[in-house]
Amino acid sequence: MKLLRYGPAGSEKPGLLDAEGRIRSLLSVTKDLTPDSLSPAALRTIAAQSLDRLPAVTGSPRIGTPYRGIGKFIAVGLNFSDHAAESGMPVPAEPIIFSKAISCIVGPNDEVMLPKDSVKSDWEVELGVVIGRTARYVPEDQALDHVAGYCVVNDVSERAYQLERGGTWDKGKGCDTFGPVGPYLVTADEVGDPQRLDMWLDLNGKRMQSGSTKTMIFPVRTLVSYISRFMTLEPGDLITTGTPPGVGMGKKPAPIFLKPGDVMELGISKLGSQRQTVVAWR
Repeated sequence: MKLLRYGPAGSEKPGLLDAEGRIRSLLSVTKDLTPDSLSPAALRTIAAQSLDRLPAVTGSPRIGTPYRGIGKFIAVGLNFSDHAAESGMPVPAEPIIFSKAISCIVGPNDEVMLPKDSVKSDWEVELGVVIGRTARYVPEDQALDHVAGYCVVNDVSERAYQLERGGTWDKGKGCDTFGPVGPYLVTADEVGDPQRLDMWLDLNGKRMQSGSTKTMIFPVRTLVSYISRFMTLEPGDLITTGTPPGVGMGKKPAPIFLKPGDVMELGISKLGSQRQTVVAWR
């Protein structure tokens, strides 16, 4: 299933995408899509609905985040060896994890606003992993059983804040609007193997990133297992799993960074696409 939420920011309604690409309302099933909606039992209830009896949504409403109530937004850095190389950093021996502030989360097509005085804001197409069952010290061979589904994430990053201001990476990762998520939460059964998904990002119509989850240093099962040793993963937690090469910071002969008016378009096979216009601080 492709679960989504549609409508004005703060007033989104639950829906799903049918095989013809139409949004079907889930209001007769649930008031909203939340972490409680992500359990195996809840997903089975939604899957059992007859699509013909779910009303089609007319028009082209705004698409919000695919569920409300993301608890933790956990990110993984340098998880593609070729991205580590373009960043001039060694391939990590263990996953690098940090947090993105949940206040940075926006819909997949909402504007990305540059922070005040930003000069090095950058893009990163990433695979998001949505937790559906509580995970604590989970073995790798059971890790994917705790995943409800997957989504597209743009891990927007202010590189000067991230790398030049001291301390952890969090400073450059959690700025307002720096976490577009969606358009859909695609359930794990529909995605299949998460290590066989193509990824891409265009800036102003020019291809910047092109890669595949198959080249991750640490695959999804390893990340879920590893992170669950350091913190309890709960339903609704979101893990964003690293980016392939092609970020602005690594461009030659000179870096390219985001400016007002730029348009980012990005996507992952099976998971849909996003489109954001960059705007100045306001």
